[in-house]
Amino acid sequence: MQIIPIKDLKDTVKTSQICHKNDKPIFITKNGYGDMVIMSIKAYEQQQEEIIVLQRMLNAMQGNTIDADTVFKKAKEIYEI
Repeated sequence: MQIIPIKDLKDTVKTSQICHKNDKPIFITKNGYGDMVIMSIKAYEQQQEEIIVLQRMLNAMQGNTIDADTVFKKAKEIYEI
């Protein structure tokens, strides 16, 4: 985890390099307190994909699933197959 003060954002090239090098969020502080988080698009997209996978796993663990017959029936209705 990297933490930098908000004044360091003036050096945009350096901040961008840090984001892309670490592929981790950078926490920005203002007056010594947490203010923002920035990250590369690649890191953001990866995080979003991980969230989707974890949500699906949680749904499956909780029994919130749909059997294959229902899925195919709905697909046939939607696509008029």
